[in-house]
Amino acid sequence: MEFSNFSSPLPSTCSAQSIPIPSLYGAEILSLSASLISNYSATVPDYFYLNHPSISVQNATFCNITVTYTHPGQNDTISVEVWLPLDTWNGRMQAIGGGGWIAGRSPFQYQGMSGAIGEGYATITTDAGLGSASDPTNWALLSPGNLNLYNLQNLASVSLNDAASIGKSLITNFYGQPPQYSYWNGCSQGGRQGLMLAQQYPTAYDGIVASAPAINWGEMIVTLFWPQLVMNIMNIYPHGCELKQLTSAAVSACDGNDGILDRIISDVDSCHFSPFSLIGTTFNCSGAEMQISEAAAVVANTTWAGAHSSSGNFLWYGPEYGSVLGDENIYTGIAATECFSNNSCVGKPSSLVTQWIQLFVEKNPSFNYNNLTHSDFDRIYHASVQQFSSIIGTNDPDLSEFQATGGKILAFHGLADQIIPPKGTRHYYDAVTAVTPDVHDFYRVFEVPGLGHCYGGNGGQPTAVFDAMRAWVENGTVPNTLPISFRDANGTENHRILCPYPQKARFDGTGNPVDAESFKCA
Repeated sequence: MEFSNFSSPLPSTCSAQSIPIPSLYGAEILSLSASLISNYSATVPDYFYLNHPSISVQNATFCNITVTYTHPGQNDTISVEVWLPLDTWNGRMQAIGGGGWIAGRSPFQYQGMSGAIGEGYATITTDAGLGSASDPTNWALLSPGNLNLYNLQNLASVSLNDAASIGKSLITNFYGQPPQYSYWNGCSQGGRQGLMLAQQYPTAYDGIVASAPAINWGEMIVTLFWPQLVMNIMNIYPHGCELKQLTSAAVSACDGNDGILDRIISDVDSCHFSPFSLIGTTFNCSGAEMQISEAAAVVANTTWAGAHSSSGNFLWYGPEYGSVLGDENIYTGIAATECFSNNSCVGKPSSLVTQWIQLFVEKNPSFNYNNLTHSDFDRIYHASVQQFSSIIGTNDPDLSEFQATGGKILAFHGLADQIIPPKGTRHYYDAVTAVTPDVHDFYRVFEVPGLGHCYGGNGGQPTAVFDAMRAWVENGTVPNTLPISFRDANGTENHRILCPYPQKARFDGTGNPVDAESFKCA
């Protein structure tokens, strides 16, 4: 799969004067800048270069190009950054997706681009016209009550295809030939972006890695507030220690369902655990004794069950049993609280969801989300789905055009994801399957036991996803399994396999559970 059939550009070609201005329909190019970067070295861990193993980049030389443009009449200014290796190009383009409210072109994406350069890729990212903003406070509204829909549209879709077009144009002019293959690499927001490209721009990329995707945005983003609503209505906020203890109890209860005790719930569908059985149980919290309260059991149970309307109708999925609900040390998880020395606690909702409710649904930055009734929540949920699904929902199950191009989609989703529920990805995959029964021929999702949101947790980091995508696209090598490794509590290295949904890895019952050969997909 290597590629060396090109003439290395001279360093002098890395200048604004030597690089032709790319053409982009519907856009006006405002500027192009270029600078030669030499002796570039970086150590990039796998949790920054997602879907890849860690990499050490040594003395790389590349041309750093930034193209700034606008869509006339929309008053936007978008920048696309492209890094082109001078003498190590492997003939391929790899785009690095965003995360949270960031479309790309931030320190996190630069880590991914560093890894890509180290492997010989020409690599691109876009800021979607949002500049260096890490949240939408300064760009969501033109004025109170009035959304900047062009900014949202650029984040959701338009800038992604623009970046692919600009990147391919610059590559073609710089090397004298287009990329042999173009790939998208993303997780979370980046995963959503990848699926949006497959849905709306099926010719932009040959292969798309779209892990833990933030799809079904209108439903998912509002229901992240669900446990905070429950606590606000009760006016009781459990200590993070209690929620952490209940998560540990759930893991202990369901850990052995797959025949192996490894602190991981591998078969989440077989896990049935009631937190109410632990009410009154005493445990240690930072050196002090504490008891599990009824409120903590209610919060944990309703969070796992997923959001429901005031009339009891199911709205959207919750996290799985092994995910972090709340943690007294890092205030993470969608049921997170912050507690004080007097033992009082308050809710700590994610700014991702509160900004969505305030700025996009209510279009009022002063809107008080702490006083929502259950009926208010129902209204906000409905408005979020109704108004934004067509813009950023990214849940169109018809991938037939992408399939017709011969493109492939590969993804992982952690079963301990504390932010984006894995069942949301299942929901989408099942919807695609209903439209395209042979979906497995071009789109596969691998669920990862014990993995948190994109990285972290006890189950190991999936680092072979991108290479498996390349092999599938370029050689037709079907990814029937993916490898995964992790160290258990005793420090023993465990080697397992991941299986494409709806299959699960099953221990054969006789082999060594630390060896991948002891597992089969079923």
